[in-house]
Amino acid sequence: MTDKPITRQAPKETNVKTALRVIEIIEIYAKECRPLALSELAKLLNAPMSSCLALIRTLVSLGYLYETNRRAGYYPTGRLLAMAQKISAADPILERIYPSLEELRNITNETVVIGKLHNNQKVLYLEVLPSANPIHYVAMAGEQKEINANSLGKALFSTLGNDEKEEVLSHLPFHAFNTKTIAGKVAFLADIEQSLQRGWFGNFGESIPDVGALAWPVKLSGSYYAISIAGPLYRIQANLEDFAQKLRVISTFIEKSA
Repeated sequence: MTDKPITRQAPKETNVKTALRVIEIIEIYAKECRPLALSELAKLLNAPMSSCLALIRTLVSLGYLYETNRRAGYYPTGRLLAMAQKISAADPILERIYPSLEELRNITNETVVIGKLHNNQKVLYLEVLPSANPIHYVAMAGEQKEINANSLGKALFSTLGNDEKEEVLSHLPFHAFNTKTIAGKVAFLADIEQSLQRGWFGNFGESIPDVGALAWPVKLSGSYYAISIAGPLYRIQANLEDFAQKLRVISTFIEKSA
């Protein structure tokens, strides 16, 4: 009887590591913004040349990278951007509310961010609409922030049930970024209560000096999100009540229409 061929599968750890390498390559190009030789990529990835070469060849064959000139290095093609834009345009939540986020950004001339809790441990930025102002808050979708030092985090925390709040608090590191950071449970809960009463959740230099933000939660398709207006601290404080009113109006409109 003929033995059946044995099909071997790559260990899950290897698959995960390869996927991580691809993401790291994308982030490296976003940071470097220039063609990179194989040796440079291997060094930046802290990976063996052989492993890096195999990965680069795969990405080239799939049309995601191309060799700019022989031995001059590799650079991403427009395929990556096209795929990202297609995915983003079909986001089931963002495609419904994006016009409202744009309006909020335009009427405040400050950066607008929408976020969601990630595993009840961090705030995940889902989309960032940067201000056209030369001096503005800069962030990227996909960034994760500490709940206690972020206006979105505070707004989202307020939507949790009591048991969920206790669970989150038990794992919060309350890392102090500076002297303005709320670094304790009692002070944090007091800030949440005060924020609910006044109608906005704030962050005034608690994570990044000279950067301010205010946020408010919105419920979409049964899940809670939060929207923030962020910018230089002096501008946020000078327009606090006006921005807070605009934020609540847009948030209410989104909940009723989305």
